[in-house]
Amino acid sequence: MHTMLLIGGGLVLLAGMAVAGRAIGQPATTLRLFLLIWLIATAANMWIGVSRAGYTVAQELPLAAVAFGVPALAALALLRILRP
Repeated sequence: MHTMLLIGGGLVLLAGMAVAGRAIGQPATTLRLFLLIWLIATAANMWIGVSRAGYTVAQELPLAAVAFGVPALAALALLRILRP
């Protein structure tokens, strides 16, 4: 359930950054910035899972990959659509 909430949060962040990017006239730049921000957020979530929740890196890594991958793939699809 936590992974689904994390993915949902990533998609909401992606939508917000896409809207902001269109508003300022730099949608591709903000989507690339999203990828960096989302990678940091996913890594921080994984670190918390390992250091505080007691999971191993082997247990957290596949979930972190999925949590990062779904919104990242959506961002890459948007970048492809926005490319002239």
